[in-house]
Amino acid sequence: MNSPSIVPPIPDVETRRDALFRESPRDIAERIALGIAWSLRPKRIGALPGLAGIWLRDILGSSSELPDPNNSLKGQNAIAGIAHDLSVPMLLEAYKRTLYPWGHVGPIKWLSTKERCVLFFNELHIAKRLRRQMRQNEYRVTFDQDFEGVMKACAERRLGRFHLTWLRPKIMHAFAALYDAGHAHSFEVWNKDGELTGGGYGVAVNGVFFTESQFSRESNTSKMGFTLFNWHLAKWGFLLNDGKDPTPTINEMNFRMIPRSELQATLDRGTMALCRPGRWECETDLKAVAEWQPEAAKVPA
Repeated sequence: MNSPSIVPPIPDVETRRDALFRESPRDIAERIALGIAWSLRPKRIGALPGLAGIWLRDILGSSSELPDPNNSLKGQNAIAGIAHDLSVPMLLEAYKRTLYPWGHVGPIKWLSTKERCVLFFNELHIAKRLRRQMRQNEYRVTFDQDFEGVMKACAERRLGRFHLTWLRPKIMHAFAALYDAGHAHSFEVWNKDGELTGGGYGVAVNGVFFTESQFSRESNTSKMGFTLFNWHLAKWGFLLNDGKDPTPTINEMNFRMIPRSELQATLDRGTMALCRPGRWECETDLKAVAEWQPEAAKVPA
């Protein structure tokens, strides 16, 4: 399949994105309050002195250079530095060094944990129940058709959970710029009524796909779409899928922890040519991928 051409943003698109990504005053106040409370949890409060040191060094000698991920804070915080520049070239270079942007409150930070939760495609587990649901083929999956809508859905309120999101407008605009440049991609899951019911997005760099976030509005829709998405990554020659931190969803799919040094070695071995820059297109459907046996190290014809 020929890679589609990269589509530059136009003024109307930027205006629409400004409206779509905007936070209400309530959203901002809630994010800040919950972000502070989250930072003061017992498991995280110990990192505050180290974070204060990073902020102080940044104030005294603000630099646009990327920090060394090996000097990131310990534990789940893993903050390496302050992210001043979220341009496309800087983000691509950051991902090549295992860094990624994040932050509920205050300046956006560069993060990189000492271990990463990744998927080697031949180890992917597809649950029997999920296979049965995929065989019904009741949902349609597309790629790169509603990147902005997927991001917005990933940031939306979720039933039974506090609304704390790191997907702030500035970060969403930065990922949208990566999408315009052909390096960020989404998968969308649509029901029979044409409604967006699940999806996810991430960034492709040096043969590694960095999954950023997913959402589901109907049962298992993101899992089905993500399975089909990983089928394509395997078919196209990607080396692995980095999910960053373990979650119940990716743990069930056999993502596992590896040292950051192993991820860096993979990135050093890969190239941007493996990443198929441009718009992606879905090449099969859920019913076909339901028969995939990843341990065979091949994808169905």
